[in-house]
Amino acid sequence: MALLLCLVGMTAALAHGCLHCHSNFSEKFSFYRHHVNLKSWWLGDIPVSGALLTDWSDDTVKELHLTIPAEITWEKLDQVARAVYQRMDQLYQGKMYFPGYFPNELRNIFREQVQLLQNAIIESRIDCQRHCGIFQYETISCSNCTNSHVVCFGYNCESSEQWKSAVQGLLNYINNWHNLVSPAFRCLESRRLDNLTLEDAVECFKKH
Repeated sequence: MALLLCLVGMTAALAHGCLHCHSNFSEKFSFYRHHVNLKSWWLGDIPVSGALLTDWSDDTVKELHLTIPAEITWEKLDQVARAVYQRMDQLYQGKMYFPGYFPNELRNIFREQVQLLQNAIIESRIDCQRHCGIFQYETISCSNCTNSHVVCFGYNCESSEQWKSAVQGLLNYINNWHNLVSPAFRCLESRRLDNLTLEDAVECFKKH
């Protein structure tokens, strides 16, 4: 049974789309905006496409619909950014397009980017299942592009001793985490660790 318990030391802030944190974002999207008038035979496509590019970051966060903070590893952010830039560069390599084609393609790339970001953020959390006990990984916060980190608890323990040590580490972390102590975690008190099962722990976390 795989279960992921993420312990995040901050509430989710309003994110700005993640991709804007990438080092090449400003340069790339500045180019895209300034050359949009060369991509369509129909003048009506130009303001529509320009608005899509200008609002790219803000629209991204509206579509992420995440229940966890928008924090992504540098490696995954770079992978998403490279995929988006490649699609955009290919689109801009073409000559002028027929009416409606260019903004529609921008919308398609935008939706693909949202899906890539969602997957990247969630996959980083799920990867915690491969660890036993408290695990921390470095991230970039999409809200302000600062270095951050996520602390989570993985259940991939191979022995009762590892499991006991993992639960004890979790208790220590909770007690040291801004003095946050919840009565619901009485079920994980150290005197009960020897007899604590995975099912008991899961039930305890559900009550918290």
